[in-house]
Amino acid sequence: MGTEVVILAGGIGKRLAQATPKPLLDLCGKPLLGHVVETAAAVADTVHVVHGPALEDPLAEFGKRFGIPFTPHLQLEPRGTADALGCALPAIEDSATVLVLCADVPLLQPDTLAQLISARPETGLALLTMRQSGNQLGRIMRDDRGQVVAIREHTDATEEERRTNECNTGVMAASAGQFREWCVRITDSNAQGEFYLTDCIAEAVRDGAAIETRECSPAEGLGINTMQEFAVAAEHWQQRARERLMAQGALMEAPDTVWLSAGTQLEEGAAVRIGPHVVFRGSVQLADGVGIGPYTLLRNCKIGTGTEIEPFTVVEAAQIGARCRIGPYARIRPETELGEGVHIGNFVEVKKSRIGEHTKVNHLSYVGDSEVGRSVNLGAGTITCNYDGAQKHRTMIGDDVFVGSGTQLIAPVTIGAGATIGAGSTITRDTPPGELTLSRSEQKTLQGWKRPRKDEDDK
Repeated sequence: MGTEVVILAGGIGKRLAQATPKPLLDLCGKPLLGHVVETAAAVADTVHVVHGPALEDPLAEFGKRFGIPFTPHLQLEPRGTADALGCALPAIEDSATVLVLCADVPLLQPDTLAQLISARPETGLALLTMRQSGNQLGRIMRDDRGQVVAIREHTDATEEERRTNECNTGVMAASAGQFREWCVRITDSNAQGEFYLTDCIAEAVRDGAAIETRECSPAEGLGINTMQEFAVAAEHWQQRARERLMAQGALMEAPDTVWLSAGTQLEEGAAVRIGPHVVFRGSVQLADGVGIGPYTLLRNCKIGTGTEIEPFTVVEAAQIGARCRIGPYARIRPETELGEGVHIGNFVEVKKSRIGEHTKVNHLSYVGDSEVGRSVNLGAGTITCNYDGAQKHRTMIGDDVFVGSGTQLIAPVTIGAGATIGAGSTITRDTPPGELTLSRSEQKTLQGWKRPRKDEDDK
């Protein structure tokens, strides 16, 4: 039989004081459990997740979101890690290798787990350890010959045992049949009154089974139980992600200031430039030649070849075509599509609109709920007035339209192809193609008019 992974995801994370159960806390764009499931799927034929009642409904959504198949197993009461493993074992054949992982240890790498699986003795157990002091993890107890004889949980350990710096990561591998035998014999006679999976070590020693260990770095084996550990894990993940992205072709001026997400991707062979203090959220795809200026936020968007995004710009849930120029200080809101060569200038906001190729919206404008054609020029201060206080309405602008500065287009309205709209106009009706349309009151000068002034007593 092959390898099956059992992920223990029963903890709710009381010390983190979050409404979201700990396994579903977002770490750099992916839940903790998502990181572990993805790693498990890289080394196993089947993935099992043991969870408490709080995760029963959210796990269904989790499965749809990540598309990685797993089998859920409900642990009705939190009776300890050995009891949790026991919830999954009936679904696994005795001869299968079972690799036990924890949902709050998100930084483990597939290579590390593959080496641990390979190290498992045929009739024994393999254990992943790490070296660290001053924590509350279980300690690895060895005899005079250096053989592992037990794992002592922190609450049950003596002061001398706690000084041992070899710690348990919670990761171990054995056959399903062996785990089944050992779990049956484990009792809850300990300070926590729980069935510890770590007691399998003592049971294996009692049976004369061989125990092999492999060691990982403290960063890779880090478990998350506090806000401080969560922050440390996030920074370690970021460092790895930055190195991976730079190896793929990303030039970062100040890598330590860039915050990536699990969904940040470069097109194959793409070379991009990322300035300081850029933040990525959700799924972001960058094509070749993209440049991202400092202090930019990109969330759930796709950026086309050669596009330049200037500093202090926000792009959310939008698709940006090739060779566009956006910003600085622009905001591209959800459901926006920009064609090739579009220019969006400073202090421009675009929302739920499609803008055609080579169109310019250069500064201080708002385009919402609009269909804008090719080679259009929207002058400074152009506003599509899309909201009447109850409903949103669309503005349709044809190809080659020129809209003068300070114009308001009162939706629903259509501007015909090739039309020109005079500056300062308020357009309330459809305009014909190819013609000049404007609306202005007559300019007057009142001779001899004096501006009101305060009396000296009022100053």
